[in-house]
Amino acid sequence: MRFLFLGDIVGRAARKAVIEMLPDLRRRYRLDFVVVNGENSAGGFGITEQILEDLVGAGADVVTLGNHAFDQKEALVFIERQPRLLRPVNFPPGTPGKGAGLFRAANGADVLVVNAIGRVFMGEFDCPFRAVDHEVTACGLKRGAADAIVVDFHAEATSEKQALAHFLDGRVSTVIGTHTHAPTADDRVLPGGTAYISDVGMCGDYNSVLGMDSAEPVNRFLTRIPRERFEPSLGPVTLSGLAVEIDDASGLAERAGVLRLGGVLAPAEPLFWIEEERSATAAER
Repeated sequence: MRFLFLGDIVGRAARKAVIEMLPDLRRRYRLDFVVVNGENSAGGFGITEQILEDLVGAGADVVTLGNHAFDQKEALVFIERQPRLLRPVNFPPGTPGKGAGLFRAANGADVLVVNAIGRVFMGEFDCPFRAVDHEVTACGLKRGAADAIVVDFHAEATSEKQALAHFLDGRVSTVIGTHTHAPTADDRVLPGGTAYISDVGMCGDYNSVLGMDSAEPVNRFLTRIPRERFEPSLGPVTLSGLAVEIDDASGLAERAGVLRLGGVLAPAEPLFWIEEERSATAAER
């Protein structure tokens, strides 16, 4: 199974880029399943129902959230009628929406997607380890339940992300870190067969402060006095993601590689898919 995860979408320019580029990415890489983190997609804070529907219409199978899940108050209502939108599973009991779901991929596989949020530097949430473990135990790989399991761990501390990945290694297909908006260089497949990256980065303008126009963040560091609200930067957008090849028999990852397209970061594409594409093109000739 060919799986792609796109990192936190920050603001209108990034949203527009993802919606425009995702249909071609699905076609070019012959993607079976796509997850997008959309918690910053509405002006940098939360998500609206229209944005969710636009992302799904462009090719996102599931949209995950994080600490800004309910910054747009309408999300408290529409999340109940939108099964493809997940908020962190370890939010307090009674929080609207759900944190995990089983979804059908283009190749017919059943994919369990779990969204969790960290506790280190993030706030008072239920234990993400126990919450994710509960979902994975209830719907494990190749037990007549899930053919693949994807975990979006929205957390600040790299140590917490790495610990969860090792806790789940061999039991899930991927553990993908989100939230910090800065892509890390530790993408790999762990010894047990789980694809991992500490942070996949953002879809946004990297000539910014975490996707926001730099003027106000700089002002607040200098003066400690807010002057204006944070506004997403509108410069050239880089799409940042993780591509994973998942074995159909085991549900574990075989290969993983970063995707970076556009904007100011050095471009990168998953070589294992590019080489196959080139071989197929040469064979057609």
